[in-house]
Amino acid sequence: MPERSAFWRWRHARPFWGGLLVFVAGLEIFLTVMAPLPIIIHVGMQGFIGYLLPILLAVLGGLMIFNPQQHVFYALVAAILAISSWITSNLGGFIFGIVLGVVGSALAFAWSPTKHKAVLPPIEEEDQDPEATSTPGVQPDTSQSLPRHRRPSPGVLSGE
Repeated sequence: MPERSAFWRWRHARPFWGGLLVFVAGLEIFLTVMAPLPIIIHVGMQGFIGYLLPILLAVLGGLMIFNPQQHVFYALVAAILAISSWITSNLGGFIFGIVLGVVGSALAFAWSPTKHKAVLPPIEEEDQDPEATSTPGVQPDTSQSLPRHRRPSPGVLSGE
């Protein structure tokens, strides 16, 4: 199996495609608000909120990529902002922005950090403890395998 590139490992260690789609949704909605078209649909508040929501969407997309530990929170906020852009920003960027935002936030929400773990090389036979391989299924006597307290001798409890 060929070795993966550094960019592939970096991209798969975070919700990259979800964050990128949310970022593009924020840009698209912002550009439709700023567009100098004579046929712009003016629905809702075209003031501060119309500019704030797409900027926040773009920031959330960047945060999903560069801070993946909080991807669930960012994805939920991005989905709410993308849906609320329907009212504030030209029908959510003429529908394309709202679809990109919802799909990107769903991808980021569903991303799992443990899907692509690094594969560790197998342990050599000579490095293993010979006692552990002689009796399969039996743990060696360590402090982790022993009970916290010992049971009294048989016959003391409930008529044994």
